Amino acid sequence: MIGQGGPYFMSEEIFTGLDVGTHAVRVAVGKLVPSSEGGEQIHIIGAVEVPSAGVSKGTITNLEDAVSSVSRALEQAERITGLPLNKAWVGINGNHIISQESRGVVGVGRSDGEIRDDDVERSIEAARTVATPTNYEIIHVIPKSFTVDGQRGVKDPVGMNGIRLEVDAIIIQGLGSQIKNLTKAVYRTGLDIEDLVFSILATSEAVVSERQKELGVCVVNIGASTTNMVVYEEGDVLHTAVLPIGCDHVTHDLAIGLKTSIDVAEQVKLQYATCSSDTISKKDEINLAELGAPEEEIVGRKFVADVTEARVQEIFEHVDKELQKIDRSGMLPAGVILTGGGAKLSGILQTAKSTMRLPVSLGTPIGVTSVIDRTGDPAMSTAIGLVLWGYHIRGSGGSSKIGNLFGKMGDMNNVLGGLKKLFNSIKP
Repeated sequence: MIGQGGPYFMSEEIFTGLDVGTHAVRVAVGKLVPSSEGGEQIHIIGAVEVPSAGVSKGTITNLEDAVSSVSRALEQAERITGLPLNKAWVGINGNHIISQESRGVVGVGRSDGEIRDDDVERSIEAARTVATPTNYEIIHVIPKSFTVDGQRGVKDPVGMNGIRLEVDAIIIQGLGSQIKNLTKAVYRTGLDIEDLVFSILATSEAVVSERQKELGVCVVNIGASTTNMVVYEEGDVLHTAVLPIGCDHVTHDLAIGLKTSIDVAEQVKLQYATCSSDTISKKDEINLAELGAPEEEIVGRKFVADVTEARVQEIFEHVDKELQKIDRSGMLPAGVILTGGGAKLSGILQTAKSTMRLPVSLGTPIGVTSVIDRTGDPAMSTAIGLVLWGYHIRGSGGSSKIGNLFGKMGDMNNVLGGLKKLFNSIKP
């Protein structure tokens, strides 16, 4: 394959993001191009989406089906780009992912008291020693801020002088069995994994600016069966959560309310649902036979809007409860950015604004160029975010903030290396 034995630049400059979701598997492929402002930027040369099978609530439930779905997505991406895809940054999601606070404390190693990179790494390593729940593995250690000899709120302590260095960090952990199932599904397609990335962190790379992260912003990715969220303040991750509710719940509510099949309810949602019931006339009607129902049945569009609005409000109430936990309910200057497939529901921005009392905008990928229409789709945000994540770590030589925080640690690399060896040893 060209990517393995071909020119050096080929393997260095292609970045692939793989998002394995409940509703769809999405692949984005980007390459480095010169920027109009000088320097370089990512140009998306391929973005594909295929229906997903064998995945529920972000986790693998049928390995064979999941492998087939990922394989189809990769084949389409290779056909579109004309390039063999050998490795990818893979998003991980699901209700099993949890986060917890941790603190690491170390003494500064040098006699002159100057803090070096290795002191920072030791402090982060100390934060990793937090007691993890049984069968859980650490996916990321995210430093929030450092304390040098009691001086709190230090963002980058390298070069400063001190005796005692502390770090406050967020530890993102996932269930070991779910991590293994996802990696096995990817490895069986012949694809190598550069690293596993908590999906919502990658999504944020695609839809949020550094200024918004400084001011305080919440990114909400509404998927099929889960809603992921992350809160940033002063440039750092403040809180993350995975909520077990998504836009598939709207479909289920409509199926029950209209007494129709899931397939028909899905078409009703896609073509007629809105979260703003007050904009719909009571006289508006929908004929379910036109959407695949076996016989003529007329339903009111107002009823459909009421059902949709109620469920979407519930999603945002759950998001607001998470904001209340960290005293940020109604208190984020940059507001909320909605992304993911569920964010395309008609009227969802207004419902989010009224429920969470914050400015709300639709998040589509920024900081990339492309001639592909699909790259502007909120549903592609995670896959494109994974491409940007890979670029920030590998393409920029670890010089970016992400590169510094995550590239040095290689959080999942040891786990992935072991899994790959194990998988290769049992392959027929």
